[in-house]
Amino acid sequence: MKISLTREVLIREAKEWAWSILVALALTLFIRHYFVQAFKIPSGSMRPTLVEGDKLFVNKFIYRFHSPERGDIVVFKYPQDLKKDFIKRLVAFSGETVEIKDGKILVDGRSLDDPNTFAKFYYYNHDPFGGPYEKIKVPADSYYVLGDNSANSTDSRFWGFVPKKNLVGKAVFRWWPPTKIGRLK
Repeated sequence: MKISLTREVLIREAKEWAWSILVALALTLFIRHYFVQAFKIPSGSMRPTLVEGDKLFVNKFIYRFHSPERGDIVVFKYPQDLKKDFIKRLVAFSGETVEIKDGKILVDGRSLDDPNTFAKFYYYNHDPFGGPYEKIKVPADSYYVLGDNSANSTDSRFWGFVPKKNLVGKAVFRWWPPTKIGRLK
């Protein structure tokens, strides 16, 4: 009697543990798919804002409630390979014209001079979507994005525009390394 009771208890405990693990896994996948996802920075294209090895949380539902804003650091599906996620700074929206002139970004002829984002960096021209003296018009339902480290960033200047549907979310919080923990601005 004592052996079978212990066996029943073990089986019941195993079922409870299995159920708890399944619920936790389902909840984790649900949250990751719809709300928040962790990403690791693989390259130096966003230096000095983000460096290789930084780990971030990306808010995946924020753009369901309001539109992206110029200067947001966004994660998106790379238009030439949807299996890859890229991270860049949002520069221009549908219908706007972008020009890179003397290291500055001009949108519809006005210089982006926010000292916390665009004015901090020097931007280089590159063909086919940002060559010298070129004005690039952003097509409908698309964005123009650039890396903060313009000299070492493959971005809209190289491959064009990010379709709205490719937007994954907004990078909002750096959780690694511990010395840099905090909100991204």
